[in-house]
Amino acid sequence: MSSASSILPWDVQRLPRADGSVFLVTGGNAGIGYFVAEQLSSTGATVVLGSRNPAKAEVATASIRSHVPGARVRAIRLDLADLSSLGTAVEALDVERLDAVVHNAGVALDDPPRRETGDGHELMFGTNHLGHFALTHWLMPLLSAAPAARIVTTGSFAAKSEQLDLDDLQSRRDYRAKRAYGRSKLAQMYFGLELDRRLRALDSTVASAVVHPGGALDSLTPSRPPVPARTSGARLLGAPAALLVQGKDAGAWPAVRAVLDPTVRGGQLWGPRVFGLRGKPHREPVWDHLADTSVAARLWDASCDLTGVDLGALPG
Repeated sequence: MSSASSILPWDVQRLPRADGSVFLVTGGNAGIGYFVAEQLSSTGATVVLGSRNPAKAEVATASIRSHVPGARVRAIRLDLADLSSLGTAVEALDVERLDAVVHNAGVALDDPPRRETGDGHELMFGTNHLGHFALTHWLMPLLSAAPAARIVTTGSFAAKSEQLDLDDLQSRRDYRAKRAYGRSKLAQMYFGLELDRRLRALDSTVASAVVHPGGALDSLTPSRPPVPARTSGARLLGAPAALLVQGKDAGAWPAVRAVLDPTVRGGQLWGPRVFGLRGKPHREPVWDHLADTSVAARLWDASCDLTGVDLGALPG
């Protein structure tokens, strides 16, 4: 990757080249993940979209190619709710190394009832956190084969006001959809930071950073028909919100910077500059509750038990 961004101010419109690099974006077929993939494709890197829906992935890759001439983009089938399928998905990458993965895919339910994955986990916690936790296990050999790979975990501003209930991670006793979503994203963020602590203890060449997109609305997002198709009516209704929040294209900026900028370090948190809701990406102080390493360690152990994956023996 270019070292230009270590000298010049970061410019979201002038990304450094990353020719020869390979990046995986989970959930890269829609929303913020789509724009992460589109922006990374503009650097000359090979970008792989991980998507559980092959038809939607095909539409997304076609859209990226139409907006980024010469884009090196392709897709694999990746279903984070099916833990037994993840090894096969990683084999489908068919690469010798992976320079970065953006853990972006997620499920957000607005209303009850509580739903479960095929493995019996609450759907949002099982997909958003446990799926990425297990996927990291399968990806580590490829990440370790790269000179300085990045694991970038996309959290959520909604997690800032949440607390984990370590005795009810699956929300069996008291399920509220929006709270369960916020907690699933909080679990992801704890994981991303704890992962970096463990990688540093091993002197690993892989670094793990955490980002969040701030407030990112469909109504403020540039149209990429049909990914997504934004109506003029929705654009007008969303215009007043632009004072506080932004589109999903801008919501992708912290993740893109965490992948590309050599000044970003493992264990850092990056988000939008203006009140954490909108603007160019910058480094934030790690939120107070995310700094609790005892919660992170207990979550790690619980995640190992729930997934059957031993991430305790990370390669260096």
